[in-house]
Amino acid sequence: METTLVLLKPSCVQRQLIGAVVTRFEQRGLRVSGMKMMQLSDEILREHYSHLADRPFFPSLAASMQTSPVVALALTGVDAVHVVRQMCGVTNGREAAPGTIRGDFSMSNQQNIVHASDSAENAAIELKRFFRKDEVFDYRSGAFDYVYGEGEAK
Repeated sequence: METTLVLLKPSCVQRQLIGAVVTRFEQRGLRVSGMKMMQLSDEILREHYSHLADRPFFPSLAASMQTSPVVALALTGVDAVHVVRQMCGVTNGREAAPGTIRGDFSMSNQQNIVHASDSAENAAIELKRFFRKDEVFDYRSGAFDYVYGEGEAK
């Protein structure tokens, strides 16, 4: 089992799509292991987007991420990082395939509804950035045996 981070961005929160997006993850069979709403500080944004901090668009990105709280999710499942990334679609909502979260809910490259960790290594780093250890729970869902076949879940 793998746990990954998803941030429901202000574009999701402001458009009142939180429930619709979380429902998609749950219906797919991913387990919500942690969830909280938070206002992102300048410090956490500089850390989270350190790879973009020197780009000319960073101030606009940071400002847009602070227009409202975000919802941080820890999602757990087999190959969770890959599954979540596939469900989200490509970054630019105009280019994202129909049926993906961005393809169905976004028309923007920046206001693109969600952030999702891009690797298991980055997921571990990002989860620690947004959640304390006692805020991510390990439990067996009642639906577990109906999500995975025998021997599929590690």
